[in-house]
Amino acid sequence: MISELNERSREIFRQIVDAYVLTGEPIGSRTVSKRLGSVLSPATVRNVMADLEDAGLLFSPHASAGRLPTDAGLKLFVDGLLQVGNLTKSERDSIEAHCQASGSSVEGVLKEATSVLSGLSHCAGLVTAPKTDTPLKHIELVSLNPGRALVVMVTENGIVENRFIEIPADLPPSALVAASNYLSARLVGRTLGEAYDGIMAELDQHRVQLDELTRSVVAAGIASWAEGDSTTDGTLIVSGQANLLEDVKAATDLEHIRSLFEALETKETMLNLLSLTERAEGVQIFIGSDNKLSSMAGCSMIIGSYRDAQEQVVGAIGVIGPTRMNYARIVPMVDYTAKLVGRLVGTTTTPHVGANT
Repeated sequence: MISELNERSREIFRQIVDAYVLTGEPIGSRTVSKRLGSVLSPATVRNVMADLEDAGLLFSPHASAGRLPTDAGLKLFVDGLLQVGNLTKSERDSIEAHCQASGSSVEGVLKEATSVLSGLSHCAGLVTAPKTDTPLKHIELVSLNPGRALVVMVTENGIVENRFIEIPADLPPSALVAASNYLSARLVGRTLGEAYDGIMAELDQHRVQLDELTRSVVAAGIASWAEGDSTTDGTLIVSGQANLLEDVKAATDLEHIRSLFEALETKETMLNLLSLTERAEGVQIFIGSDNKLSSMAGCSMIIGSYRDAQEQVVGAIGVIGPTRMNYARIVPMVDYTAKLVGRLVGTTTTPHVGANT
């Protein structure tokens, strides 16, 4: 449909969307004329705006001369008119510093990534943790100091997860070796879920007596990955919901925020939407009620996937907020963070930005 608009209509529509993202207020013809440097009169702009409204791209929220973009209009803008910007060095440094500060823990990287995305975008950040259906390749217990040990788990697709556990201060090194051997015999080549179920079955049937160290390893290193709804493909981490309450312009904004909070409370809904990234390349943009979730009218999601060395999607990260978000700034932010997360959790990504609405 973008090809059906002439250059004048495209520029006027672009100015309206830009002003809406900036202010959240209805935009009038006089304002658009000024933004264009008065090369077009308000009367001319008003006629074009009327045509854009007839096309379903603009609407009037009340009986004023101002207009706002519809969800369909925003999708058209993202698909055909969006000019993606570049991250500043300060933004890149901030993302890298936060993610790398978490060390090598997958959970830590993901939490820090959602936190920094939320802070920079002023939206809520969300991410799915890597799926747990990949068999383990290696597990090892490393003594750090009296009373503390590190559990290192590596999956066959290269994802590394480190977890710290508390151990008896006087535990001999031989106990760590014994525990590593026991877990390796039962975990390597199996998924975390399979391993957890198998070890719990042994405990239930009393076919093996595990010492306190091995019990703590199972609890700290495996149970935390295996718990949750078994019908989902991953774990959802959400950060920065409070940002959604900033800069609320009107009662309609509050209603959109209320709907958005309701959506965030439904883990399965969010995971299903995030899973859509598996069938598409690059950063995906879902706008309004056409984003497969009818309850999210007035809300948008910008999502990027991160992949393993075999280019298989292992998770997705992004932001969710009102449709009045700065797409040009947030799209490269999500893309950059997704690639960084991929590297930090032992995966690789391929740079690509696209839109899917």
